[in-house]
Amino acid sequence: MTGLCIGLDPDPKKIPAHYGTGAEGMENFIESVIESTSHVARAYKPNFAFFEQYGPEGVNVLYGLRDMIPIEIPIIGDAKRGDIGNTSRAYARSVFHTMHFNAITVNPFMGSDSVRPFLEYEGTTVYVLALTSNAGSADFQRSLCGSELMYKRVIKSSIAYAIDQPGTVGFVVGATHPDELREIRDMVPESPLLIPGVGAQGGDAAAIVAANNGGPAFINVSRGILYATTESDHASQTRMKAEEYAKILNQ
Repeated sequence: MTGLCIGLDPDPKKIPAHYGTGAEGMENFIESVIESTSHVARAYKPNFAFFEQYGPEGVNVLYGLRDMIPIEIPIIGDAKRGDIGNTSRAYARSVFHTMHFNAITVNPFMGSDSVRPFLEYEGTTVYVLALTSNAGSADFQRSLCGSELMYKRVIKSSIAYAIDQPGTVGFVVGATHPDELREIRDMVPESPLLIPGVGAQGGDAAAIVAANNGGPAFINVSRGILYATTESDHASQTRMKAEEYAKILNQ
């Protein structure tokens, strides 16, 4: 089962002028996007950095997203956290207890004690970075770790981290890697995947649906929906783009 995830990446250089400027304009923009797309969105993925760049006012918008987004729609905190155990535990409390988000992206580079604290919350999903959509992913993620590729080692290890934990472990796999996605889906047929990179980064939605082979996944589109136009009809164009992607995903 696949569903459309809409990335919330408010870029001050791209937000249409009629929404206003600064944090207030950003908030107006985000509210409009949610209102225009919530009928087809199966999840939203706010990227923390895009909100934090606006300062305290932007952070307040981030913390208020749970009140903007219908409660039945999951929010994936795209923070890519990962640190020693007690720090990861504080990050997890921030996202799951304070913000009331449903999922988070986590960087596994520091190992098991940086990932496990995020899995202590029942009913949540922890998306571990496995094979990301950016060009630089090849620098480390495709390196050999013993006899296997690093991203495959991450997947196998992370599955083990989740044993006896109330949270669910999933994986971030870029839409720019459809062949590898097919292999990963064979490795973990039931694990939820978060698949960014459709649209502006070059990933093809239809190819990803085929490679995913019906497994549980959110396919994320950000710029392709958020910045459909800079004109005054932004809300209606955003709605139309979201509906187009939802149709491709067979929602």
